[in-house]
Amino acid sequence: MPVIVQALIPVFVLIVFGYLFRRWNFPGEGFWLHAERFTYYVLFPAMLIYKLGQARLPASAYGEILVLILAMLVAMTVILVVMQLVWRWPGPVYSSVFQGGIRFNSYVGLAAAGMLLGDEGISLIAVAVAVKVPLLNLLCILMFSLTCRQGQLRLMPVLRAIATNPLIIGSVIGVTWSFFRIGFHPVVAGILAPLSDLALPLGLMCVGAGLQLRALRSASTPFLAASVAKLVVFPALTLGLAMLLGMEGLLVQVAILLAALPTATSSYILARQLGGDAPLMAAIISGQTLLGMITLPLLLGILWQAA
Repeated sequence: MPVIVQALIPVFVLIVFGYLFRRWNFPGEGFWLHAERFTYYVLFPAMLIYKLGQARLPASAYGEILVLILAMLVAMTVILVVMQLVWRWPGPVYSSVFQGGIRFNSYVGLAAAGMLLGDEGISLIAVAVAVKVPLLNLLCILMFSLTCRQGQLRLMPVLRAIATNPLIIGSVIGVTWSFFRIGFHPVVAGILAPLSDLALPLGLMCVGAGLQLRALRSASTPFLAASVAKLVVFPALTLGLAMLLGMEGLLVQVAILLAALPTATSSYILARQLGGDAPLMAAIISGQTLLGMITLPLLLGILWQAA
């Protein structure tokens, strides 16, 4: 069995477990909502602080990650805009296609990085999360304001939501801890370590619990376009950009992994709140998560070797 497939099987199995447990109403209907909130606000920030705080990344790595993430987002935005010029979808439909084509599921990314690339891979992808979360939120909300026209864009609530995002806060604290090489007191490490260990399995099961497979019945051309763009075009584009920028090694592997991930589950909330096509967004999220079980190991095997 290929090493990549073997490493990713636990990630996908935990997602399936989450879906089955939710469908069987175990341990109770209210559990998964609270588990998702607990993971998002407590466990993942704790993991980011702990893993990043112990990392010893060279200073140049931060600049390289920023440059590559910016190049990836700009290039993919251009492709998605060209797709809209060709297909001319209604605004709400396009807003969901846009989110489905450019956003990343951070939970799956961190888990996959841990399985495939170890603690250094988690550290790099955590820094990438800190960079891409605010940029993507601003980009997607701007796209909503241009295509859905649901009233005036209010910038302050957006900036406030970004500044208080638990993943960003955890990443910033972890990077600061690492930069100054402070180290963790044994008591602090004793608290953060078990929280960190719990974050990935519970987070992945929450991803599975949130899948809406019934939404796939209405899958259509926009769903297929968003999925091909995200799961195939984006990772291949990222490899090309990395080679063009002269980057190599672990950083390129992390960037390709990030680009090959299914879209973020939080995209559904944004679509529902800002006038997007929420049913289409649910189909894209669920479909990409399932398709990613095939495309992720396949694309990583091909593109990592090419890198």
